[in-house]
Amino acid sequence: MDVIRSPHELSAPLPYPVVTIGNYDGVHLGHQEIFRRVRARADATGGTAVVVTFDPHPLKVLAPERCPPIMVTCEQKLRLIEAHGIDLVVCQRFTREFAAQPPHRFARDYLARGLGARWVVVGYDYSFGRGREGTIDSLRELGLEHGFELEVVPPVEVEGEIVSSTRVRQLITAGRLTEANRCLGRPYSIAGEVIHGDRRGRTLGFPTANIRSTDGLLPARGVYAIRVAWRGRFFDGVLNLGVNPTFGAREVTIEPHLFDFHEDLYGQTIEVYFIKRLRDEIRFPSAEALVAQIERDVAEARAVLAACPDPLTVL
Repeated sequence: MDVIRSPHELSAPLPYPVVTIGNYDGVHLGHQEIFRRVRARADATGGTAVVVTFDPHPLKVLAPERCPPIMVTCEQKLRLIEAHGIDLVVCQRFTREFAAQPPHRFARDYLARGLGARWVVVGYDYSFGRGREGTIDSLRELGLEHGFELEVVPPVEVEGEIVSSTRVRQLITAGRLTEANRCLGRPYSIAGEVIHGDRRGRTLGFPTANIRSTDGLLPARGVYAIRVAWRGRFFDGVLNLGVNPTFGAREVTIEPHLFDFHEDLYGQTIEVYFIKRLRDEIRFPSAEALVAQIERDVAEARAVLAACPDPLTVL
């Protein structure tokens, strides 16, 4: 898969481009269905499957105070898109100037002239152009004018609810990871660098690979059964996300404990996949009571993960 920052970087016209445009934060099942349709149309026409996405998140530019924490980094998003057989990603730099384009200019200059789009595939709630003035109906009319056809992909539902980035974000924030993972089609994950902590976990007999705090979306505080990806391998573990109330701490920490793991991870980047939430964070009367609970958490997490032979099982 090729990645460019703008259609201006294309060195030659693309063969019969089939294009979709969107932010695609989370790359959930609804997004994946759009990618599947793009790939299918490109296969049917001998064309090029193209995804246009944005960096940074549009709201970070237009209304930073309303921009939600992102669910996937740019690197994660590209990896997930590539897994769906896309040929080219335009990771368009989002600016106020870009956002100010009227719908007709975006369709003409960006889609038709810039990318040479022959088909455009969008979700059912797509809008575009300055102030999101462009609608699906106007995009269809602009396609007739500029030589591309339009396919609108209906919503995807999970357990009777429409899958959307907003919905997934709400589930993750509430700690409802099982439901969120079903909407994503994979376990939710965060990536970060392993840093030195206060070594309290090691003192208690459960050393942790503390992760540097991330700007991305964190699940609700609590204890989770997890899998960690590092250097192409997966490792089972249990994770505490919270403030360690038993010891009076206040700063939120991300503390994975990996089972039967003895390698040095300091300075390494790992990706943590949240398989299942086990319990809330609790303040214990003593360190001994905390250790007893951690032992129960480890046993429960081992049982959960043993029942999931696929590393990225969705429960």
